[in-house]
Amino acid sequence: MTHIILDKIQKVYPGATDPAVDDFSLEIPSGQLIAFLGPSGCGKTTTLKMLAGLIQPTSGKIIFDGENIVSVPTEKRGAVMVFQNHLLFPYMSVGDNVGFGLKMRGVDKKIINAKVQEMLEFVKLPDIAKRRPAQLSGGQQQRVALARALITEPRLLLLDEPLSNLDAHLRDEMRDLIVTIQRNLQVTTVFVTHDQEEAVLLADKIALIFDGLLQSYTSPEEFYRFPISERAARFFGGVNFIPAQRKNSTIHTDIGEFSITAEGYEDAPSSEVTLTIRPEQIHLCEDKGVNTVKGQVIDRIYVGTYTRYKIMIGDHQVEAIRSADLSGVINIGDEIDVHLPSDRIWVVARQ
Repeated sequence: MTHIILDKIQKVYPGATDPAVDDFSLEIPSGQLIAFLGPSGCGKTTTLKMLAGLIQPTSGKIIFDGENIVSVPTEKRGAVMVFQNHLLFPYMSVGDNVGFGLKMRGVDKKIINAKVQEMLEFVKLPDIAKRRPAQLSGGQQQRVALARALITEPRLLLLDEPLSNLDAHLRDEMRDLIVTIQRNLQVTTVFVTHDQEEAVLLADKIALIFDGLLQSYTSPEEFYRFPISERAARFFGGVNFIPAQRKNSTIHTDIGEFSITAEGYEDAPSSEVTLTIRPEQIHLCEDKGVNTVKGQVIDRIYVGTYTRYKIMIGDHQVEAIRSADLSGVINIGDEIDVHLPSDRIWVVARQ
């Protein structure tokens, strides 16, 4: 396990006017699984490559267990990166691919063969050592690349978009495998993704990156419940945003007055704000007096386990999700009660 600190890392590419990564600082506890999340071009892969030693930072420190390793060559860092396109050697067998790192270290062939078999069993591919990469599916190639990285017992495992090239059912399998491996080996792991669901399902903590700047670094639940900004909320699937004015625990909007009791609301922005609440947290057909307003259903989409509704409340449209387990059918055109639970409302600075 390795404890990582990134201290004011900056990367400016030659000829560029703006940094690709700027003033980037965070701490990764030993054995944790961390996601770098953000849109394409935000600097997350650049940061991953700086951890690996494939790119040198323009300034700042990268600290492994108390040692600044910025000047340490890639091969001596103990950080191994699994790339999005696998980069397996096509002319080698799977077994030779997996054992390549140990071979370069001069490890005895018998030990290599035993470790290769152990790793292939670990990634649930015990019988493919003699095959070539071209004979494997995309999901199998990804597992082989993971086995090749793990066989060297890295101090830090780096994964670049590990699920992006896989079909839906293979993504689920690979996601479960990554979590299982990481929990069993307790290897400090950082992965890059632009998929918020993937980050939430895999990571202990998420580093949200926009325009080369670290926006927030906290648990998936905190991102989900208490977004730091409207942009962050939208990136995490938020669709309900209503201009508001906040005074203490009371939120004034064009559609009504709401109370807020969410944990930590005292530290939320005040004055001119935007009210946000996730669709699945809104209660329909429930008149609880406080925080309840009237609305009219303008659209509904039946998904199976739930139905998604679009509702006009005054001049504002909100979206809500209702479980299929709840009784009663809500139709387009129905006028209904819309309840916004006070502990699920959040406010962010108005953009």
